[in-house]
Amino acid sequence: MASPYIELEVGQRTVKVTNPDKVYFPEIGVTKRELVEYYVSVGEGALRAMKDRPTNLKRHPDGIHTEAIYQKRMPPKHPDWLETVTVRFPSGRTADSLKVTEVAAIAYCANLGTVDFHPWQVRAADVEHPDELRVDLDPQPGLSFDTVREAAFLCRDVLGELGITGYPKTSGSRGVHVNIRIEPRWDFIQVRHAGIALARAIADRAPDLVTTAWWKEERGDRVFIDFNQNARDRTVVAAYSVRAKPNGQVSTPVTWEELADVNPEDLTIRTVPARFAELGDVHASIDDRAFSIEPLLEWYDKDERGDMPYPPNYPKMPGEPKRVQPSKARD
Repeated sequence: MASPYIELEVGQRTVKVTNPDKVYFPEIGVTKRELVEYYVSVGEGALRAMKDRPTNLKRHPDGIHTEAIYQKRMPPKHPDWLETVTVRFPSGRTADSLKVTEVAAIAYCANLGTVDFHPWQVRAADVEHPDELRVDLDPQPGLSFDTVREAAFLCRDVLGELGITGYPKTSGSRGVHVNIRIEPRWDFIQVRHAGIALARAIADRAPDLVTTAWWKEERGDRVFIDFNQNARDRTVVAAYSVRAKPNGQVSTPVTWEELADVNPEDLTIRTVPARFAELGDVHASIDDRAFSIEPLLEWYDKDERGDMPYPPNYPKMPGEPKRVQPSKARD
């Protein structure tokens, strides 16, 4: 017996939604149809965040409480109009990833059970030179959102002194992301170095609040800035992406003024569409200007602390310190 389905008109495409009444978020009763319709309702903003970017899919085809499928390759069988782009991983292997070109592509993937979208920091036209620097503020367990908020404003202050504009969004969980549009002139290693320099500048201003310590045992009760999110093949969740949380939290762009008192738990799959209809995309100006990272690279070059450890799936990188947690190294 054929599965039930509906068809949604998304731009110039007709997107088929199979099993539309299948419940994906049981605590709030959100169905697959509602998930797809959510992405269409915020399509302009979601497309701006992912436009022409290689994008990984975090799929929960049987609902958010089932094990996720983290998909970096698009299946060979897909509509002719859905585009892909070839990316290279740290291992040297390659893959054809989703290239987001229109809202219908987002809706199509939502029908596959994609809850979260994770775009690379590059565009398809030049996959070796990022055009986005990302600051991922990750609170350690037990910390309140107020601590993350404070760290984000420190980030804004440091960027402001460099004449750089950052765009904050809630992570859809407990953290904050600050995205910075940059000129696509530097490779992944250089952009990661710029991210390290920025993270250190923030942490140096408030060492009791913020840390760049890669090893969890050294972070303490502080907000960790994950500088490695700027490395090749590392992604953060897209603006307007839903997260696989019981209340359907959304990684939501906010203004700096809003960040002062926003409650991220209020920004959900059920509330963000009305917000978007009223305010539009509050990060609509992010592409208006791309900034240079030269000042940050100068900071990095002058810093005697040098490089930081890479993620464990990376080959040993030039200049990288020992990739072993301090307690084991002492032993």
